[in-house]
Amino acid sequence: MRMKPVASAVLGIGALLVSTGISGVAMAKPKHAIAMQGEPALPSDFDHLPFVNPNAPQGGTMRYGVFGTFDNLNPVIVRGALTTARGIWFDKEFGNLVFEPLMQRSADEPFTMYGLVAETIETDDERSFVEFQLNPDAKFSDGKPIRPEDVLFTVEMLREHGRPLYGNWLRPAVKIEKVGEHGVRFTFDDTADRETPLLISGLPVLPEHAFDRDTFERTTLEPVIGSGPYVIADVKPGQQITYKKNPDYWGKDLPIKQGIDNYDTIVIDYYRDSNAQFEAFKKGNTYIYLEGDPNHWRTAYDFPAVDNGKVIKETFETGAPSNMLGFVFNTRREVFFDKTVRKALSMLFDFEWANRNLYYDAYARTGSFFQNSELSALGRPADDSEKALLAPYPDAVDSDVMDGSYAPTVTDGSGSDRRVLQQAVKLFQEAGYQFQGRQLVGPNGDPLSFEIMVQSPEQEKMALAYKRTLDRLGIMVEVRLVDDSQYQARKNAFDYDMIIAAYSASLSPGAEQTYRWGSVSKDLGGTFNYAGVADPAVDALIKEIVSARSREDFVAAVRAYDRVLISGYYVLPLFHLPEQRLARWHFIKHPDETALYGYQLPAFWREE
Repeated sequence: MRMKPVASAVLGIGALLVSTGISGVAMAKPKHAIAMQGEPALPSDFDHLPFVNPNAPQGGTMRYGVFGTFDNLNPVIVRGALTTARGIWFDKEFGNLVFEPLMQRSADEPFTMYGLVAETIETDDERSFVEFQLNPDAKFSDGKPIRPEDVLFTVEMLREHGRPLYGNWLRPAVKIEKVGEHGVRFTFDDTADRETPLLISGLPVLPEHAFDRDTFERTTLEPVIGSGPYVIADVKPGQQITYKKNPDYWGKDLPIKQGIDNYDTIVIDYYRDSNAQFEAFKKGNTYIYLEGDPNHWRTAYDFPAVDNGKVIKETFETGAPSNMLGFVFNTRREVFFDKTVRKALSMLFDFEWANRNLYYDAYARTGSFFQNSELSALGRPADDSEKALLAPYPDAVDSDVMDGSYAPTVTDGSGSDRRVLQQAVKLFQEAGYQFQGRQLVGPNGDPLSFEIMVQSPEQEKMALAYKRTLDRLGIMVEVRLVDDSQYQARKNAFDYDMIIAAYSASLSPGAEQTYRWGSVSKDLGGTFNYAGVADPAVDALIKEIVSARSREDFVAAVRAYDRVLISGYYVLPLFHLPEQRLARWHFIKHPDETALYGYQLPAFWREE
């Protein structure tokens, strides 16, 4: 990128840059880490994360394979957001190879940030501000020190040109100040919550001297400069990106970095289809294959390298909630206004038939938005804390969801369980539907009909399995497979009846829930509120989640929230894999301990 020194500037409305310290303000004690609730699990003198091998061998080359292409090396801008080269920044699989955050999240705790570029963090009991003291040794890969001015520049660029995610994180920051030689302080307005300091601590730090303000928002294929353990060594646009370890990496001796980033070279190859990606793995051109297809896991690993032990198939248990995959009802459409109709339709996906006939019985049924974790309401009666939170909304939770007896419908696996069909018909009749000939007709005289929009043959297969049962009740369903550009455009505009969507889950849900289920996002195009939810109970519980101070209060708020979402029948839950699955060549090793959030590829190493 063209080098252009720039002067510091005012950072948006109400933001202020000053170069002196703050007086007249009671200062909290700086700490090495911050947790969403309670205290960090690791003390200030910890020497490594618990899920790494601090003595992992160093060196060698790792080759990853991914599906797709890339045309951009600036990972924070809106343009090229979906086609940025993997690994540069905010990569949940490969790590932050080039850009680094102020603080690093631990994969072994629900939501705790430990010092990295920022040596310490300071906030008050109300979390009305956050102050970071940068590590005096922190440097970019070109040797220039990381300064508070770089943080201020980063905030300015993220606000003006960054992805909406960053704008949401930064919105409460009304004042940003340089404090002393190495400090930066963010002061928040009353829209901030307890998560805001942690989100701010997860921001990247960009070098002011290495970017041009006038061209920042443009995609680029020129190697960018960061502070991370690797530098970009070679770029083959759309095909391959190569990272080389920086021998002068400033943070290599930090406790948070022990047993992490163990390769000298990381090569990421891009493939235009998944078959080519897997064939490359079979041939040893890539070394790890992350498997999400149970059919593929069962049938595709019959090549010699598996038989002779050179390729190893493994499963990993995780303490994180299972992601929610489901058919999403767009409640903006009249056909899905009535919750009773949505509930009846939710009974009619024959999971038992589909799991046996399509997926080799590999999946488990999903019934909660936080399943397989302490945050899930599934199978748990509401406690007194939850009941108190839900008391203002007496109609928000169904009785079986409240007492813990709710479970997704179980069929006999025949694909036409008469008992289930009869129960669904009874609900349709309660909603005013009647049979006219072979069609189910609503109170307005229109047949019950809708379109399921899908974007892949795999989604089409799921939708056709669902349609198979709906046909038996005279429900008219069209499954429409559209190309990716049309799918994205229609999804962003909420122009669909039903889609299949996946919602990621964590042990620390927070502000992101507003843009999935909050009223403010119902008509905000491009958000993740695919179902069009606008429910006061949902809004109130999101506020409780982000303001909870103790883990106990947080768990109660999330469980109550889970009950409201389940009872709304906004999503027809499908299924999830009960564990993580991965195949690797035998010379790629990993620690014995698995983190709370599952395996962590940056902690793997190569053993010659």
